[in-house]
Amino acid sequence: MSHSFKNIVIVGRRNDPRVVEPLKLLTAHLAAAHVGLVDESDVSKADLVIAIGGDGTMLYASRLVAQHSIPILGINRGRLGFLADVTPDEMIRSVEHVLGGNFATDSRLLLEARLSRSNGDDVVTYALNDVVLQRRETGRMVDFETRVGGQFVNTHSGDGLIVATPTGSTAYALSCGGPIIEPQLDAVVIVPICPHTLTDRPIVISADQPVEVSLLQRDETKAEITVDGFSMGSIEPDDKLQISAANNRVTLVHPPGYDFYEILRSKLFWGTDNRKREI
Repeated sequence: MSHSFKNIVIVGRRNDPRVVEPLKLLTAHLAAAHVGLVDESDVSKADLVIAIGGDGTMLYASRLVAQHSIPILGINRGRLGFLADVTPDEMIRSVEHVLGGNFATDSRLLLEARLSRSNGDDVVTYALNDVVLQRRETGRMVDFETRVGGQFVNTHSGDGLIVATPTGSTAYALSCGGPIIEPQLDAVVIVPICPHTLTDRPIVISADQPVEVSLLQRDETKAEITVDGFSMGSIEPDDKLQISAANNRVTLVHPPGYDFYEILRSKLFWGTDNRKREI
């Protein structure tokens, strides 16, 4: 078996019954193929990460490799699964293709979120999907303003704001009315969450323009920042959140036949001819 992936990390929720069986099967298959299995704590020594689970597992894997040039192959054991596109039935055959060099790669934009606090501390983390400002511990709206490339854009009132990559455009941003962005585009979508005014609409910008978000003072409101679903911490009116394209990108590996639009049709039930629907 000729391939360039000599050492592989397998990640997944090992207490999830849906993950246990394919994980055991894949581990045995790779061992028989004399592929080195690396613990995720030593991910820098790996040539490939295989994530078994849903898109949450893929996001976890992306955080593992954010500072390394290690590609990710996703085996879908979740529900919707826009990122993990290999089914369990296709797992062994797909892995064989990948190990044999028969695969496609897909370079995805990664965002760097930098929360600069008023005391001088900076918190930095990375997002494959999105960076979200959202209200917490209260039913009141939050007020905040946005700047793009240093230029003032808008003052917002509502439940918060999503800044999403093309990868994240099919996640939380989509449920808030944002557009689907083709993964190869270097673009970012800014989507208000339940805005107070109907004219506060999503906008798409070039990824080379940093987005700055500032929380405005409002009594009895609190807000926090989440990055790919994980809390980055609270944000105060004197803090600044800057979101920009990271220097690194995340590479996804796909077996032969990968088709982004086929995934959209499958997950969003597109392509059905309603004229054939029975009445």
